[in-house]
Amino acid sequence: MVQAQDITALILAGGRGSRMGGVDKGLQAFNGLALALHTLNRLQMGGGVGGIMLNANRNLAAYESFGVEVWPDGMADYPGPLAGFLTGLERCETPFLLTVPCDTPLLPLDLATRLANALDAAQADIAMAAAPEAGRNGPMQVRAQPVFCLMKVELLESLLRFTQEGGRKIDAWTALHKTVVVPFDQPGDNPQAFFNANTLAELHQLESVPQ
Repeated sequence: MVQAQDITALILAGGRGSRMGGVDKGLQAFNGLALALHTLNRLQMGGGVGGIMLNANRNLAAYESFGVEVWPDGMADYPGPLAGFLTGLERCETPFLLTVPCDTPLLPLDLATRLANALDAAQADIAMAAAPEAGRNGPMQVRAQPVFCLMKVELLESLLRFTQEGGRKIDAWTALHKTVVVPFDQPGDNPQAFFNANTLAELHQLESVPQ
């Protein structure tokens, strides 16, 4: 049984923020607090993890002021979320790593617990969240959210090989391992919980959504 103390969460704040005009996304204000700090608070409120780290490549002192360890990518030139995964697996001192992006300030409080329960039940290596999204033709569909993953730390060597061979897509790597997809579409689940703000306009729009 995976316990909270077995899990370290990693907040991914290492991107270029190109769709926000190159700003450091995790430090943008959301209801008066930095986005990444909202994510940190949600993880702490949920109580499903034993510790929290942060992955960032700019403004390290600002992120360190949040009171958690901050680690930059070991790979150069902002190669994407998998670089953050790799950094987290290298630094993680617990058997499991939970990855979450910095730009989803409404993430479910029970995220870690539900992913851990599903990973246990399926005897899987990775548990990946899925959430309702509007499809191209309008109706809602449950889609995987690959950046929200709970994974065994022993997958480090596999990810190292994958990235050294040029792999950059999360789902291409998770497909190499036993992965259980966990839908967050139950009654009471916030349909906006996994909405990520890619522009400043979307971020301001999200401020009006109940938390």
